[in-house]
Order: sequence, then C-alpha cells, then structure tokens
Amino acid sequence: MKTLFFGLLALLFMMPAQAFAQIDVEFHEEKPHHLSVVIGGSHINAIDETVFTLGVDYEYRINELIGFGFVIEQAFGEVDATTLIAVSDIHLWRGLALQVGPGIEFVDDETFAVGRIGMLYEFELEQEFTIGPQLHYDISGGEDTIVFGLAIGKAF
Repeated sequence: MKTLFFGLLALLFMMPAQAFAQIDVEFHEEKPHHLSVVIGGSHINAIDETVFTLGVDYEYRINELIGFGFVIEQAFGEVDATTLIAVSDIHLWRGLALQVGPGIEFVDDETFAVGRIGMLYEFELEQEFTIGPQLHYDISGGEDTIVFGLAIGKAF
C-alpha cells in the first residue's frame, strides 16, 4: 500500500508540473491569507473503498517558509466522516508545500484522533487565484486514509 501511495504522489505532482511549468508562485506579503475548496476523494485502506470528498483549506502565511491554518473535510458515501485538522504548511520550493498537523475525525457516533502528512503544489493564476493537486495520508485511530484532490483557491 505504501508503494501505491508514493507512486500516486509522484504521478500527481509530475503531470501538472509539466502543464504549468511557466507559472511561478511567489509569496505576497500584502495578501497572506489563502482559502481554497478541495474536490477529491478519500481511499480508506482498511475497507479498500474510495469515496467522494469535499473540503475547505485555509492558510495564513507568516513568511515565505511557514503558514498555519486548518482543513475541514467531509467524506461522503458509505463512510460519512468529517475531519477537522490544524495544519502547518512548510513551503519547500515555489508552489510545493508539505502539510502536517493533528486533528479529530467524526465517524458516525465516534470521535478519533487523526494526524495528517501530505504534499500539495499550488500554481498561481491571474489575480491571486491558485489551482493545485493535493495528496495526504491521514493516520487515524479509526482507519488510515489516503486523501487526494484538486484545490481551487484565492489569496487575499
């Protein structure tokens, strides 16, 4: 399963990078807030099922390297889980960022601790809009999950 995860990670970041190679992402001190909607899926390892996932991701960048924020995601279908995560985004190079953080997950009437580690790449478009792939691994007291998607956002 880990081989599949890293294979998907590589594929997810190589394909868009080729398509958007001329677009530069830069840090705008005057617009440190970033809000995006994430559309994607969640693959639950234990039951080998993938479900539609919708989320909101907010970040406040304190400098070129670090940003703090939160993620709220809803996985639909058989799973019906809501996840809330406090995240740190570590901006490694251009639009490439590592996202890590702790959170909680609500599944049916149960609550679980969750930890996230993942990668995202934001391509900056006109007027501070962004688009980018995301791939995360959520380690949960319930069931570990691979969360993937495409984020569409705006800096303000």
